[in-house]
Amino acid sequence: MGRFRSWLRSALGGERGGHDRRFALLEREIEAINKFPDQNPNPVMRLDRDGHLLYANRASDPVIEALGVRLGDSVAAERWAELASAADASPRRVVELESGRRTFALLPVRVPALDVINLYGTDITAEKVVERFPDRNPNPVMRIGEDWNLIYSNAASAPIVRALGIELGDPIPADIAGQLNGALDGSAAAPEIQGDGRTYRLQAVVIPEAGFTNIYGTDVTAAKALDKFPDRNPNPVLRVARDGRLIYANPASATICRALGATVGAALPADFAERVLAAAETASGETLEIRGEERIFELLVVSVYEFDAINVYGTDVTAAREVERASAENERLLLNILPASIADRLRRGEVVIADRFDEMTVLFADVVGFTQLSLELSPVEIVETLNAVFSAFDRLADRHGLEKIKTIGDAYMVVGGLIDDAPALPGRAAGGDHVQRVAEMGLEMLAEAGRLSHAAGRPLQFRVGMHTGPAVAGVIGIKKFIYDVWGDTVNTASRMESHGVPGRIQVTEATYQRLRDTFAFESRGLVDVKGKGPLPAYLLVGALEPEAAPKHSAAAPRPQPVEATDP
Repeated sequence: MGRFRSWLRSALGGERGGHDRRFALLEREIEAINKFPDQNPNPVMRLDRDGHLLYANRASDPVIEALGVRLGDSVAAERWAELASAADASPRRVVELESGRRTFALLPVRVPALDVINLYGTDITAEKVVERFPDRNPNPVMRIGEDWNLIYSNAASAPIVRALGIELGDPIPADIAGQLNGALDGSAAAPEIQGDGRTYRLQAVVIPEAGFTNIYGTDVTAAKALDKFPDRNPNPVLRVARDGRLIYANPASATICRALGATVGAALPADFAERVLAAAETASGETLEIRGEERIFELLVVSVYEFDAINVYGTDVTAAREVERASAENERLLLNILPASIADRLRRGEVVIADRFDEMTVLFADVVGFTQLSLELSPVEIVETLNAVFSAFDRLADRHGLEKIKTIGDAYMVVGGLIDDAPALPGRAAGGDHVQRVAEMGLEMLAEAGRLSHAAGRPLQFRVGMHTGPAVAGVIGIKKFIYDVWGDTVNTASRMESHGVPGRIQVTEATYQRLRDTFAFESRGLVDVKGKGPLPAYLLVGALEPEAAPKHSAAAPRPQPVEATDP
């Protein structure tokens, strides 16, 4: 205080007369303020006419730091002008000042007798937060004035307001007000309100600087139910602290706890705790699965922010998973027999499935000399050989988006035109012409047969026949039913195979006309086909390069007869 008096005398220039009188008055005022200098919990400061800081109590430290001054320093000119203007305003204005994460409201008050301005500060940080996002708090928030009238309530507090039977401006019911007051001084428990089927616990927080009291609501419905019947839930219920500790587990959770090796009060396994904590951050509530003692549990993770914990609700889904597994297996078996679209129609209740196709491409492939080959091989070797070849053909059919119809002995039948979900291949977009896709598969079938023949160390050749035309398809049978294709197109494709050349693909005129611009062919002339007479036939050589594709403007030359008999 002595140093301050010396500084004050120096600041006043050591003059006598009016200055001595002014100094004496100022000194008495400061002594009165300093009588209890640090008992005021709010910032109190004093500035002279030029903006020099004359006094500041300890609560003013964050404000002084934000102003960037010490005792005797002058406040920045712009800030001083703002404070002086606020002091002269009618009514007086407050000046807000941010200090780190805190916000203070400064009320400047002129003291004419001393020619100074007193600054009274109030920490309004919490109030600013509430006012900034008043309706975004997901929990109930209400505000009451000094007369206990409701002056604010956010949307989440609507059930409580309705339960209290009040509106904005109405007083809080006397019994609730009494309980809130009792909770404030510790003489009573926090009151609980039931509204819209929920139970809320109310906590009052007095904000004396702002002249109101905030009331915060917490939904304790789940906790009340859990506290009432903690161990009667037949399904597993666990509660996990946010540090990964298991803090509660009901008896139904025993299997899960054993599977995790977890006990109440101890930390969960690190990997499982990480999964639970991550799932708790998702807005929709994520499920996890855990297996234990031949059981499968689906775990629903729910973050309970009110209790700073995570609830984990378990459901035994062992039977459901077994049904799903069996259903998936049945679906797989069904799709091995029927095209997906036909299987779907059967599931929807169609009894008779029969479809006419204006255009379908049918391919038959048959092992050359299979009768002799079967005499040379054991039954196991025969089955292994056909299985290897036909499995490779199945993969080709899937790759080209074609439908395998059946195998008959050593013959393989595949069609194009039933489905149009062909996958994209190098140089070709998804879908595309089914005739072209069947031709591509036929060429790859011959190459695959050659590769398998070389790997097995025994000769294995195929004849392949193709034809394009109308056909009928449908499901037949009750037991071991199949999806089959009928019509002249099927018979003609079969004849192209049986009257064909080993290691080659023989096609009809109809198929040739569809492919002649994209594939190279060799003409066989007229082939005498059993039951159909002479038919023009062509051997498919391979795909043409785009620049080599011919542009046909006239009819193809008439093929010359070739003798062929049904083997």
